[in-house]
Amino acid sequence: MSELDELFDDAADEAVDLGNALAQQHPDADVWAIADGLVAGAVHYWLYAHQPQDAGDDAFAEGLDSASDRLKYLLDLIQQSAVESEYLHSPHDRDVGRA
Repeated sequence: MSELDELFDDAADEAVDLGNALAQQHPDADVWAIADGLVAGAVHYWLYAHQPQDAGDDAFAEGLDSASDRLKYLLDLIQQSAVESEYLHSPHDRDVGRA
């Protein structure tokens, strides 16, 4: 595993740990509110981190040199993360097959 992969995994694990810690600290809290806040914070940080600084920036080289390009890339990342998650499907989903 590369250093970048390890950093990615560590960041994701820390976000989950933070959500769990907040839920433990606030047992009566709505876990959806906690999760929505974590997503909002992650989106804000991602947008901040991916702002092009100048024409020689990596964002320009990777085609992320406009707000709409960055948003499309971010949405693709979110969809990929959701599809890869073991939590995407629930036994209570409306579209779950039953035998």
